[in-house]
Amino acid sequence: MSKRIPLSEPFFFGKEKDYVRDAIESTWISGSGKYLEKFESSIGEITDSPYVVACMNGTSALHLALTAAGVKSGDEVLAPTLTFISSINSILYSKASPVFFDSDEFFNIDQNKVINFLENNCEQKNGETFNKRTGKRVAAIIVVHVWGNACNFEKLIKICKEGNILIIEDAAESLGTRYTSGDFKGKHTGTIGDFGCISFNGNKIITAGVGGAVLTASENSFKKVDYLSKQAKDDSFNYVHNEMGFNYRLSNINAALGLAQAENLKAILVKKNEIHNLYKKYFKDNEKFKVMDTPDYAQNNNWLNILKVLNGNKDATLKKLNDSGIEARPIWKLCHEQEYLKHFEVIEITNAIEQVNSCICLPSSIGLNEEDIKFISGVINE
Repeated sequence: MSKRIPLSEPFFFGKEKDYVRDAIESTWISGSGKYLEKFESSIGEITDSPYVVACMNGTSALHLALTAAGVKSGDEVLAPTLTFISSINSILYSKASPVFFDSDEFFNIDQNKVINFLENNCEQKNGETFNKRTGKRVAAIIVVHVWGNACNFEKLIKICKEGNILIIEDAAESLGTRYTSGDFKGKHTGTIGDFGCISFNGNKIITAGVGGAVLTASENSFKKVDYLSKQAKDDSFNYVHNEMGFNYRLSNINAALGLAQAENLKAILVKKNEIHNLYKKYFKDNEKFKVMDTPDYAQNNNWLNILKVLNGNKDATLKKLNDSGIEARPIWKLCHEQEYLKHFEVIEITNAIEQVNSCICLPSSIGLNEEDIKFISGVINE
């Protein structure tokens, strides 16, 4: 096979060009227009979120959520070490400090270790939670739904509410993922905490080229996020700004592309599930490699497929794939090991280290067919 197989490329269905052309011809090309309104409405319908604010990217969505949540200088935000760096950078943008935690079997933050930290390393004063060691307020936690896997945080949410710790769901990768059992049954990721944040980057399950969105069930929170995303204009005609805002609004052109993609999400989810099942088929009963499972308490979007290399040859497997024209990647370098983040607090990280050392990301674009999956698995197994 001579063609190169990318890790996760966008797939276009046909209306993308029509919508983008229409947006351009309307001359509404910046941060307002009918496609922006329709796109926000579409994301609201997909997620059952009553309020949606589209913005420039997933990172800006996280920054807006943290700012609207009142996270400020001197605060701490709990976060997983196994996540894309934007989750952590958004905390630093807010002048707060991350506290890093381990991951569970599905690569998501280990709620039991977080609960243990809150119960044994923190104390409550005047209705808020403080880290005993640092004396800093624990203002929020970022819960990341890694690879589209729904995070298990049923027990954690109750403790966070008691301690006035706001929950921000980083659902950048999990559009289309819903819980099917438990306390969150029927809910879409990103709609359970105080804020949810989605990404529409080019590699995500749907794309707007760039883009993100903040979800919330609170009208007041929605108004705050919307206000902040538009430079915090108190009197737009006279250019009056009573606080610092951000130029984070998504353009109508990008929203046009995103809307065309969102209209096909159901078909995308079906194809993602087929690809996941094909990988499971071709690695069934394999003693050297295992396709990682997704949580059985949710219908996950299977955005990206993860392979665990059981024989310790992760790097050799990656090289063999890429030498064969197959783009496979390691999972992220852990955030607490990044040079500029090494001085922040780390809480008992073991599982995430093992996952990084043994797992790789497999091509998962919806344009793949069974012959492609068979070829990929054949290269790995040869």
